[in-house]
Amino acid sequence: MSQNASVGIVTPQKIPFEVPLVLENGKTLPRFDLMIETYGELNAEKNNTVLICHALSGNHHVAGRYSAEDKYTGWWDNMVGPGKPIDTERFFVVGLNNLGGCDGSSGPLSINPETGREYGADFPVVTVKDWVKSQAALADYLGIGQWAAVVGGSLGGMQALQWAISYPERVRHALVIASAPKLSTQNIAFNDVARQAILTDPDFNEGHYRSHNTVPARGLRIARMMGHITYLAEDGLGKKFGRDLRSNGYQYGYGVEFEVESYLRYQGDKFVGRFDANTYLLMTKALDYFDPAADFGNSLTRAVQDVQAKFFVASFSTDWRFAPERSHELVKALIAAQKSVQYIEVKSAHGHDAFLMEDEAYMRAVAAYMNNVYKECQQ
Repeated sequence: MSQNASVGIVTPQKIPFEVPLVLENGKTLPRFDLMIETYGELNAEKNNTVLICHALSGNHHVAGRYSAEDKYTGWWDNMVGPGKPIDTERFFVVGLNNLGGCDGSSGPLSINPETGREYGADFPVVTVKDWVKSQAALADYLGIGQWAAVVGGSLGGMQALQWAISYPERVRHALVIASAPKLSTQNIAFNDVARQAILTDPDFNEGHYRSHNTVPARGLRIARMMGHITYLAEDGLGKKFGRDLRSNGYQYGYGVEFEVESYLRYQGDKFVGRFDANTYLLMTKALDYFDPAADFGNSLTRAVQDVQAKFFVASFSTDWRFAPERSHELVKALIAAQKSVQYIEVKSAHGHDAFLMEDEAYMRAVAAYMNNVYKECQQ
């Protein structure tokens, strides 16, 4: 595996869809845009296609850099590229920013064609089903009748599962990583606390903060800080920071004293600089609402009864936000429905964020699975 190989300099594309999109909540987007990036070459048969679905704060920039001076690669650059587990010398890979996002796809920062002003809080709540529906329109636009694989971690894994359920004939493989068939009560509670931090920020202005020239930075910062704690494992966090102080002795005040406080505040501040608060609200709601079994008498086995895709499911030992037990639920349902599924539980100290890390066992498992996907493309 060429660890340092890169897809190189990449350019995003905004794809306009001048057709209405009816959403699950009954509302209609009169038109929409999807921001995407593509890597690798589409083969003549158009059967080497891979869709990458992002998690809560992700976007279309999966791999590569925007310029030679760009300090930051795409969010899954260790997974996607030449010689990497999702090999761009073999596959045509598509990354996109979901509807409701703040990185170019239609969302709260977009112009509402009906008013000529930014949507802000008026952008409708979207669901994982809505995302998959818009992604199917993107596949049609690209001339892709069937994905070789749909891949995602966390909220992205939920999209991969929904693809296999909503469009069974259009997905050959679904890779569901560090995910769950629905959120636990505890997770819904975490999301609500994060939203309350934003909604009660004095600068929120009922979601129309930009028209008031304000940003609910305090609320978004707190939401991210709390979320970040849940993405990490206590063991890993303890090893990284322990109870280390930034200076000698306690200061007996409420400023930054512990290294872990400094780290979380840095993460919160960085997030406020790149992410939109309304988008954060939308993404967490999509997480909360995801429950494919609900349409099938609360039976996950029935929900996956008609899927045609083969599944790869991965979990991480210290991930308590999307614990291995949640992946077990999906694996058991797939087995009960007599579907093909491979499962790996990776020992890791990185908690939920492990799906973004360069863990050798995890990377090898994905590479081996995708190697078999590629062999199918050759047949």
